[in-house]
Amino acid sequence: MKEKIIEVKGLHKAFGKTEVLSGLDLSVTSGSIFALLGPNGAGKTTLIHILSTLVAPDRGTAAVAGYNIASQRNEVKRSISLTGQFAAVDEVLTGAENLRLMCRLAGLSRSQTETRTAELLRQFDLEAAAGKHAGTYSGGMRRRLDLAVSLVISRPVLFLDEPTTGLDTISRRALWEIILQLKNQGMTIFLTTQYLEEADELADTIAVINGGRIVASGTAEELKAQVGGEVIELRDHQDRLLETFPTTGGISDVREAMEQAAARYPGDARISIRKPSMDDVFIALTTNQMEVSR
Repeated sequence: MKEKIIEVKGLHKAFGKTEVLSGLDLSVTSGSIFALLGPNGAGKTTLIHILSTLVAPDRGTAAVAGYNIASQRNEVKRSISLTGQFAAVDEVLTGAENLRLMCRLAGLSRSQTETRTAELLRQFDLEAAAGKHAGTYSGGMRRRLDLAVSLVISRPVLFLDEPTTGLDTISRRALWEIILQLKNQGMTIFLTTQYLEEADELADTIAVINGGRIVASGTAEELKAQVGGEVIELRDHQDRLLETFPTTGGISDVREAMEQAAARYPGDARISIRKPSMDDVFIALTTNQMEVSR
């Protein structure tokens, strides 16, 4: 059994009178991808800032790579890499110059810097643009460069705060491939995302945060199973979604949902049945439409 590389117990954090985290508990297995889902303002970024020692919690404990975030802050910092929501690269410098600068700041020698820069340019598919100013890069290229910069020194834990926000579909999927490669190299990746498909595609474990606590966690399939066996969709004659009815998949439950649908939409609405999606999970867990264990 793999060890827990991140452990959080009873974490509280408030800003003024607004409580953002209220007794949050979670754990992350070494070498896995852990995705944290939640509505805007749920505390996802605050949690990452606490785990990366940028913000102190009010109460509770947390450890990253075996180090306490309060009493062993320097050890935690040496164990993590962090990429925030917005690319933090120098747009005046070229891609290669950005990497060389960070390598030198990290204490690498000139020869080590050249070797590491070449490795990262190749790994993140930036060799062709190495000599171009970062300000001319597309959003996807800037995001790849930002991630490469954060990985100048390879560390066991990588925090990614909404890494693909604002990227087009092709750039998003290209970054997914890089994230999976990093996992295959043994890195633990903790990411927040607003893209449910992203969590479904990448994560070994998904946790949903709502009201300052984790309201559910598990694999994508485990979370989908909490919503029900089948989802009935009602659409109008123009194929616009009218309403969804989660069910257990049992005959009596499906019949009841069909009767509710017929009562609410006696016209010519069209019915289809599908498996639950991460959208169903997210809506159910963050709008308190179902009972979950806390």
